[in-house]
Formats: sequence, structure tokens, C-alpha cells
Amino acid sequence: MNAIDLLKADHKVVLDLLEQISATTERALKKRVELVAKLEFELTVHTHLEEEIFYPAYKAAGEKEQAKSYYEAIEEHRAVDSLVLPHIKATDPGSVEFSGRAKVLKELLEHHIEEEEESMFIDAKKVLTAKQLNDLGAQMEQRKKELKSELTQHAAA
Repeated sequence: MNAIDLLKADHKVVLDLLEQISATTERALKKRVELVAKLEFELTVHTHLEEEIFYPAYKAAGEKEQAKSYYEAIEEHRAVDSLVLPHIKATDPGSVEFSGRAKVLKELLEHHIEEEEESMFIDAKKVLTAKQLNDLGAQMEQRKKELKSELTQHAAA
């Protein structure tokens, strides 16, 4: 699987989880907590793949415009990882506040995914060769297995 196909598959998983969270009500306490945990797990793995492997290759292959996209994407990750996700995890899942924060998280991630898929990924196909994208995809698949294993072991500890 090439890098872009792998990232798009991850995006589908994240968007599905966001839809599931949005569909819950204040009474679905356990379900909300489970879905946020799954979302955090998927986002952690995905963010690592992008920031460790895909983004640096994209930035290195490009010029000023690709560097700008790189830094914008990193900043969007930081906003979700450092601000929005920790707050939603600390919010009572039975509250209206949770619903509001979940909506903001969904909007931020949808925007980020749309920018990647409709701009960065199209651009990446121009600055990276098919072989490079396939090689990156193989690296990312391997790293994804490692990260999932590490995170699962860490959660069990």
C-alpha cells in the first residue's frame, strides 16, 4: 500500500469514529469514553506516521510551498493533541460540554483531513515518485504495527 492510500484508510477510520461520537447522546457515557479512547489511539498512531515518515519526506522533496504545508499540518496536529483531545477526555461524558467539544474536535479533524486529501496528497504525488510513495507506505505499515503494539502494551501496563 502506498503512503497516501495508507493515510486515507486511516482517515476513514478516524472519520467513522467521529461520526459515532457525534451520534451519541449524553446518556451514552460508557460508549463515549470508549470511542474517545479508540479515537485517541488511532490519532496517536496516525500522527506518528505522518510526523515521523510522511511529512519529512514530503517537505524534503518539495520547496517553500511544501514546507509551509508541512508546518501547518504539524500545528494542526498540535492543536488537536495538546488542546482539544485532552480537554474532551477530561470532560464529563454525560455533559452538554462534551457534545460541544466533540463537535469542535470533529470540525478540526475534518478540516485537517480535507486539506491533506485535497491539497497535500495531490501535491505529494507531484514531488514524490510512485516508488518513493510505495517505499514510504512500506515504512509506515511497519511503523504502524510497532506503534500499535507499543501502545497496546503501554495501555495494559
